[in-house]
Amino acid sequence: MRIEHIAARAGVGKATIYRHWPTRDALVQELLLNLAGPHIEIPDKGSTREEMRAAVLNPIRALTKTDFGPVLLAVLTQVASNPRLAEQFRATVVRARRNTIAEVIKRGILRGDLRADADADVATELLAGPVYFRFIFGGALNRDFADRVVDTVLEGFARKKGVRPRR
Repeated sequence: MRIEHIAARAGVGKATIYRHWPTRDALVQELLLNLAGPHIEIPDKGSTREEMRAAVLNPIRALTKTDFGPVLLAVLTQVASNPRLAEQFRATVVRARRNTIAEVIKRGILRGDLRADADADVATELLAGPVYFRFIFGGALNRDFADRVVDTVLEGFARKKGVRPRR
């Protein structure tokens, strides 16, 4: 991705692009946030299972139904050779998704659906990781897949019978 190409496609000069974004990485970060942003938040639905489904289905929709997928693939090719871009991506899009799923796990614990020691970091990786794995390496990204991921995570983090949740 070159600034010259972006400017040409937008029908403006490079100087116009640089007035809005001081670097290519800044432009890429804003683009990623704008594309991923609407698919990150998960409101309280009163159901841990439904919120976990959203944690899997939201990125599936973003990757397969919007420009986020192709842009992410292009960025991933740059991340390996550009540590600054990698860190910015982790600090924005990845952190936002992690924080959102951590809230889902916290609500699930408070509802008594998940055991008190459910690890939000691991749950996030178990919910989001398979989506990105299949996106990069192939495999169906659909509701059936989302349900199987959610059922597996719920089973793994379910509150043990007879154990009362902490309030």
